[in-house]
Amino acid sequence: MKKLSKVVFHVGRVFILFTLVTGHASATSTADHTKFKELQVLFESGPEVTSACIKCHTEAAQQIHKTKHWTWEFLNPDNKQRVGKKNIVNNFCITPKSNFEHCTACHIGYGWRDNNFDFTSEENVDCLVCHDTTGAYLKSGDNAGHPKESVDLSYVAQNVGKTSRDTCGVCHFFGGGGNGVKHGDMDDSLAVPDRELDVHMDAVGADFTCSTCHMSIDHDVAGSRYAPEAKHTDDYHVHRRASDEENNAHCRACHGNKPHKKEDKSRLNHHALKIACQTCHISRMARGGVATRMTWDWSTAGKLDESGKPEQIMIDGNLVYDGRRGNITYGEDIEPEYIWFNGTVRYQLLNEKVVLNEDGYVHVNDFEGSPDDGKSRIWPVKVFRGVQPYDPEMNRLVVPHTTGSDEASYWKHFDWVKAVQAGMDSAGLPFSGTVDFIKTQMSWPINHMVAPAKDAVACDECHSKNGRLKDIDGIYIPGRDASEKLNFYGWLIALLTLVGVVLHGFGRIFSHFWRRRT
Repeated sequence: MKKLSKVVFHVGRVFILFTLVTGHASATSTADHTKFKELQVLFESGPEVTSACIKCHTEAAQQIHKTKHWTWEFLNPDNKQRVGKKNIVNNFCITPKSNFEHCTACHIGYGWRDNNFDFTSEENVDCLVCHDTTGAYLKSGDNAGHPKESVDLSYVAQNVGKTSRDTCGVCHFFGGGGNGVKHGDMDDSLAVPDRELDVHMDAVGADFTCSTCHMSIDHDVAGSRYAPEAKHTDDYHVHRRASDEENNAHCRACHGNKPHKKEDKSRLNHHALKIACQTCHISRMARGGVATRMTWDWSTAGKLDESGKPEQIMIDGNLVYDGRRGNITYGEDIEPEYIWFNGTVRYQLLNEKVVLNEDGYVHVNDFEGSPDDGKSRIWPVKVFRGVQPYDPEMNRLVVPHTTGSDEASYWKHFDWVKAVQAGMDSAGLPFSGTVDFIKTQMSWPINHMVAPAKDAVACDECHSKNGRLKDIDGIYIPGRDASEKLNFYGWLIALLTLVGVVLHGFGRIFSHFWRRRT
């Protein structure tokens, strides 16, 4: 019977995947776009499709213009740091500033090649990338976000619908240049997951889409990696309200401040005062069968194969060496690292001097928090470590430009100084002419791949000497922490108690015989 139910489950998953990819899932829209005459034409470009869309959806493009998805920019209200994809630096592909034509394949617009992009143009908004239901819409990797020439734009435009895990995943599953490589808790295994991988997105269960939690108002999607809220206290809050700030996509919105309902679970609710839900309920990351990158060493780039092209080495389907970018390592089913986090994240910007931390790394982003600030909880994070180029004279991270129109000639004469000079010129940033390499690390909070309750982190995984929380300071954890003085006095009290009991026993025996003799 169990085998039969398993077969039925997997057949169901295959059917769901088929309907998602082919666009034959039951329609929930009140409009059949195949009947619109405005869409029954031959479209030759993405902007032509958008021009047709906004004739009916008159406010949509203007709403998009106000979102982080469009601007790639965000002003942190706490520390006033202007961040966003176009401003920060990371230790993956470093920054889009030197290669907009490629990086903006994940922008919800058309034509962002350089600083001259028109952010006010409504026709530059890409409606299809979020609303495609066919699975046939593909953006070019080197054409500033325009769709590939092979895409039948008329067919896609006539089959638009609500956003889905697939449409969001086109960019978010593949952030950093590959499937699951960047975040560790998002990859295409979440397109049609089972309950064991994610209880909320379970394709034959709750079947949450991304927008179930990340609700939007006027195309502005809830949630932020730049200024997340670490300690949610507003209890049940299922529906987003127009008065809300960015960050209301959180567990307590549905589960409340006392998520463990049974009487015998009250101790777990006490834990929730200091521990994020994700810490217990996302025990491991990258467990959907897709490996995530853990390290990246840019300093080893530049090796050529026998034909004179950048060498590439694949192991188990993963790119472990790329002549353009260096050595990369991967991991699957990995235990996260844990930190105190209060929601404040400080990012390294390209125009800022680097600071080497005590651990020997430049922290490309810093998650602030402490056990005493009243705002922090213990959070799981993926920490990605790398070696990347920097300018030792100006003490700043730099932007390499690792491509050329004549690839063979470019790589035959590859030189890091020339590569960085080209990248910094493209980004409009100063460069001293000297290149060295420095160790960096960057962190991302883990929020997805929520396991069933039975697979939550067990007590002894934290309450032990070398458990998950071995590096968390400022809090007493039974089973992990011990005071020599406390242990000494504890054992002394126990010994004195034992001596007292023994003496009392002998006293009773002695008095008993004494009374008999007298």
